[in-house]
Amino acid sequence: MVAINNSTEIRCQEKSRGGLSYEVILAEPAPNVTVPKKPVTPGKNVSAEEIEQKLKAAEERRISLEQKKMADLTYKLAKIEEATRKKDEITNEFINQTKEQLESKMEQHVEKREAIISDLKEKLKIHSQEIEKTREQLEQQKYIEKIAIEEKLKTAQSLRDENIKKMLERLKEHNTVKIAEIKNQIDQLESQKIEEKARIIENKLYTAEQNREKEIQKKIEKVHKLERRAELVRQNKAAAQQPLSEDNSAPIASSG
Repeated sequence: MVAINNSTEIRCQEKSRGGLSYEVILAEPAPNVTVPKKPVTPGKNVSAEEIEQKLKAAEERRISLEQKKMADLTYKLAKIEEATRKKDEITNEFINQTKEQLESKMEQHVEKREAIISDLKEKLKIHSQEIEKTREQLEQQKYIEKIAIEEKLKTAQSLRDENIKKMLERLKEHNTVKIAEIKNQIDQLESQKIEEKARIIENKLYTAEQNREKEIQKKIEKVHKLERRAELVRQNKAAAQQPLSEDNSAPIASSG
């Protein structure tokens, strides 16, 4: 009878992340084996029909063994497929959960960024209103100071004229030359006083104007800084809203 080799080998190795590769190796057919002959019993002849029956029985046993081997192999492959299917289900579930978490975090990030931008816009609006209010106050203060200076100059001129008039009345009895000299001296003194007062007032106005300009410039620079910060936040928002690339690793650059 021919010996039947029932060795079946299944190799399993991980070829890449997320997948398994199985290699099933069936045993090679056994080489021709000489069937041992039964010793001839003396005095007993084996008929051709008996030999045929024995060969048929051997063939049936061989077929039965092959069928059992194939059934075992089918069972093992079914278990491998079931394990692979379960692993794929677990992997897909993990991917879906991770995707949902990332989307939730992205929505929260976008909401926080929108709140920051809205707050910045509101602060810029309030700051601009404060700058405009300060400018109007400075303009009004400058106008009031100008009116006050003009009033003081008018008052000084009136006092000067009044003093000159009084002095002229007191000096009527002096001669014309003396009166002219005294008037000239008085005019010079009064002119010097007026010029000195005007120079002091102009210096005060110039200093006040310089201080006002510096204050306005500081506020304008602060507004520009806030505007640049708001623009940077807007650019980051636009970049975050760009669609992701195929590997989901970085946003696709815009052609614009």
